[in-house]
Amino acid sequence: MGIATEEAVIGILVMDARIRRIPGDVGNPETFPFPVAYRTVPGATLERLIRQRDPALVQPFVSCGRELVRAGVRALTTTCGFMVLFQDALARELPVPVFTSSLLQLPFIQAGLGPGGRVGVLTADAGNLTAAHLRAADGDPSRVVLAGLEGAPHFRSAILEGSGRIDPEAVRAEVVRAAETLVAADTGIRAILLECSNLPPYAAAVQAAVGLPVYDFTTMLGQVWSALTRRPYSPAA
Repeated sequence: MGIATEEAVIGILVMDARIRRIPGDVGNPETFPFPVAYRTVPGATLERLIRQRDPALVQPFVSCGRELVRAGVRALTTTCGFMVLFQDALARELPVPVFTSSLLQLPFIQAGLGPGGRVGVLTADAGNLTAAHLRAADGDPSRVVLAGLEGAPHFRSAILEGSGRIDPEAVRAEVVRAAETLVAADTGIRAILLECSNLPPYAAAVQAAVGLPVYDFTTMLGQVWSALTRRPYSPAA
C-alpha cells in the first residue's frame, strides 16, 4: 500500500494484516475528509504486536515512517492501538510528531471527566491490553474499564483471524452490544474510547446506543490534521 496523494500531511503506518478495511476504518482513505498517505509495514502482524509485544517491530516502523516523512508527511500514526507500547521509541526515532494509538487521548478524556469519571475502552483483545499499555498513553488505569471483542465471532474472524471478509452489520451489532454491556455494568463510565482502528465505522452506532462521547483514531487524527493545517481568520469587519 503506497502513498495516496502528494498533498497528505498525515502518514499512516499499516499493520501487515489481511483485513477488509471499510469506510471508517483508519486503513481506508475514504474515512478522512483530508488526504492521507499509507505504508504497509512488512512483517508487522497482529500476532507479533498484540500477543508477543515484539520490540523488533520498532525498526521496520521507523524505516517505513522515514519513507513517509521523505514523501512529505508531517505527522504519523498507525493502524493498531496496541502500538502505544512503542510510542516513546518511535517518537524518539522519527523527525515528526507520532501518534501511535487512539489510547493517547486517555489523559485528555480523563481530565474532562473529573476525578470520579471513568472511561470505557472497547478493545480488540481485552486479555492482552494491559495496564502497561494504558500507562504508555499516560492514562490512569484505575479509571479505565475494559471490554474486549476477542470473543465476538464476526469481529474475531474479520480482524483478529484475518479472513479477508467482513459483515459490517454483524460486527456493528457485536460492538454495540459490548458497549451497552460495559456501560450497564459501570454507571461511572462517562465516555467511550475505541482502541481498535477498525472500530470507527461503528462509533456513531455506539454513541446512539449509550448516549456518551465516543473517541477513536478519527477524533485524534482530526485534531492532528487541524493543528497541521491552520488557516488565518478573516479580518474583523
